[in-house]
Amino acid sequence: MQLQLMMSSGFNVFRVGISFVIMCSFYMPTVDSLLELSPQKYFSTLQPGKASLAYFCQADSPRTSVFLEELNEAVRPLQDYGISVAKVNCVKEEISRYCGKEKDLMKAYLFKGNVLLREFPTDTLFDVNAIVAHVLFALLFNEVKYITNVEDLQNIENALKGKANIIFSYVRAIGIPEHRAVMEAAFVYGTTYQFVLTTEIALLENIGSEDVEYAHLYFFHCKLVLDLTQQCRRTLMEQPLTTLNIHLFIKTMKAPLLTEVAEDPQQVSTVHLQLGLPLVFIVSQQATYEADRRTAEWVAWRLLGKAGVLLLLRDSLEVNIPQHANVVFKRAEKGVPVEFLVLHDVDLIISHVEHNMHIEEIQEDEDDDMEGPDIDVQDDEVAETVFRDRKRKLPLELTVELTEETFNATVMASDSIVLFYAGWQAVSMAFLQSYIDVAVQLKGTSTMLLTRINCADWSDVCTKQNVTEFPIVKMYKKGENPVSYAGMLGTKDLLKFIQLNRISYPVNITSIQEAEEYLSGELYKDLISYSSVSVLGLFSPTMTTAKEDFSEAGNYLKGYVITGIYSEEDVLLLSNKYAASLPGLLLARHTEGKIESIPLANTHAEDIVQIVTDALLEMFPEITVENLPSYFRLQKPLLILFSDGSINPQYKKAILTLVKQKYLDSLTPCWLNLKNTPVGTGILRAYFDPLPPLPLLVLVNLHSGGQVFAFPSDQAIIEENLVLWLKKLEAGLENHITILPAQEWKPPLPAYDFLSMMDAATSQHSTRKIPQCMKETDVQENDKEQHEDKSAVRKEPIETLRIKHWNRSNWFKEAEKSFRHDKEL
Repeated sequence: MQLQLMMSSGFNVFRVGISFVIMCSFYMPTVDSLLELSPQKYFSTLQPGKASLAYFCQADSPRTSVFLEELNEAVRPLQDYGISVAKVNCVKEEISRYCGKEKDLMKAYLFKGNVLLREFPTDTLFDVNAIVAHVLFALLFNEVKYITNVEDLQNIENALKGKANIIFSYVRAIGIPEHRAVMEAAFVYGTTYQFVLTTEIALLENIGSEDVEYAHLYFFHCKLVLDLTQQCRRTLMEQPLTTLNIHLFIKTMKAPLLTEVAEDPQQVSTVHLQLGLPLVFIVSQQATYEADRRTAEWVAWRLLGKAGVLLLLRDSLEVNIPQHANVVFKRAEKGVPVEFLVLHDVDLIISHVEHNMHIEEIQEDEDDDMEGPDIDVQDDEVAETVFRDRKRKLPLELTVELTEETFNATVMASDSIVLFYAGWQAVSMAFLQSYIDVAVQLKGTSTMLLTRINCADWSDVCTKQNVTEFPIVKMYKKGENPVSYAGMLGTKDLLKFIQLNRISYPVNITSIQEAEEYLSGELYKDLISYSSVSVLGLFSPTMTTAKEDFSEAGNYLKGYVITGIYSEEDVLLLSNKYAASLPGLLLARHTEGKIESIPLANTHAEDIVQIVTDALLEMFPEITVENLPSYFRLQKPLLILFSDGSINPQYKKAILTLVKQKYLDSLTPCWLNLKNTPVGTGILRAYFDPLPPLPLLVLVNLHSGGQVFAFPSDQAIIEENLVLWLKKLEAGLENHITILPAQEWKPPLPAYDFLSMMDAATSQHSTRKIPQCMKETDVQENDKEQHEDKSAVRKEPIETLRIKHWNRSNWFKEAEKSFRHDKEL
């Protein structure tokens, strides 16, 4: 499968209202019924690090029939968390200590690998909720602290002040649905927040809750507390304790407390609106800014979990707000106009919000069937692909599966490619198909060992390798730092990355003859199909700093383009032949048979990378889904020629002529073949109604204004007509045919991103726009601090590694930001 998806768009898709995690298996059909095995067979199926729940019995009886029905119901939800379930039939021929006396047969056993973790009397596993809750509770003993007194709560709170937030919950009893919901939330968020659980009413009363009849969940804002004598601020979740409600509540807690905006409130969209919560804008002006901000912060704390609060800067607005209005209220329902209000009391604002909230009730159906009629409509194309291909059998034997015991020995013994993935994540499982496709193409030809490790099973290994995102591919070579792949999640680009890394960069060229072979493509002709451009740096032997900068750039570009360096005494022979000053570089375009020279005086590594990156772009490319981000990041209007096949050579000649004459420097000229890229038809429909005949030349001003201009269909696409049309556009004499709406692209269904990549909001956004294969070093300092902070409450690896950060290489982050947040193409 070719999954063409940018690395920075990593999606996590989960079943709405049932559980946080979908276990996606491509090489084994999902087992929805209870397995029946003999003891010997059962213990042979246990895998290191994997959890399994087993019930041993000698014969079915009325006493066990009800329990077995509930155990069967628990098979699928436990599989969602990577936990297998089996009924083990005790037979006389096999001796097992679990098949002993009758009292032993009234227990279920939880194993991790071959190690017994916990035994449960069957009367505590009275239904499917109790089974799931008890099993997760046993596995997440470090993530969920069970307490019985106020002192324990105070100790935990004091230990986490300034470090992490707490999710405190009270349930009436262990094993009830509310307990299961809390455990499912802890399964996903357990490494980000400390979960605390109690069944003691006295503890709830001590917190200040008057209604102790129902389950409660509080969010303790301890991370903000720097004064250890200060109590953590607490926010109560007012909805019933269900898996989905807890997720939505936590997501509102992660959103910014207060946001400043200076745009039309009707156009503002935040995570609160997506979650069905209204927005409250406190209107501010420069003269009263500080007082207005304090008021807005006070309102935000009062409405936390109920509404989003924003500070609307009246002085910077381009739209008119009624002079008397000091509050703007925006409902979550689409199409409802905003309300301009005059409310001079904080309590009036709170009251207005609480009396006008419309929260759509989302029913959780535990019996929801993944095979239902709407399964083809997913909230994410990745999940759709995952589901439809779930029964496709992959030749996994072409890659080596690594474990904690084999990782270091395997990687140190040979040059290796390692795929770090999570078995429960849709993008990981979709990319696994592309990874196996690469293994198929490299079978018997590559010196690199292709391996994979499931971080859901071996979290410690992935943490030690600084893996904080899924999926990720790293290349390990002896004597070198590992290199992370940061390209497209598809077979073609990953194969290119692997093949171009067969040699070390930059290549050290030692003679004029070797340099000529390098520039002609003969030296590495087997790699030319992966890199149509070769770069050769020219330096005199004394240019030490310039050579170091070029070598650093070559390391950044490894896996994307072939780079070489020539620094011999006779380097002037080459520089004179190709009219290249020293220091300088030669760009050999093999498909065109051209060699260009570029001076490098006072040019640093980042500048060299940018020069080469720009050189890889074509002057008049065919735009596809895969290469659009590369051209989109240039932030120029797109001049697109739409065709239903190959373009007329005369059109291409006319546009290339204008490119060479510098008429199109402020634009990105390109063309789109509807036969190769069918999505272009939908783009045209957004521009024209009805669709005019092809070919069509349009200019799309994506980055400012969103205007779309069409070249007159009655004129020939020749240089003179194009120049005249462009001059009219520049003078403002041409009318646009449409204006694209300034809105974000969203999935077809509500995007309930259950994991939301945890701390993505904390990632620092860089302005650099260069492709990077960053060298790996030790875990970053902030990751070390998080690990040290957690050590007090988490001593052993759990069943699944949850992602802590979602950091992407700067170049692809910029491309995705432009691709998703600018105006629609």
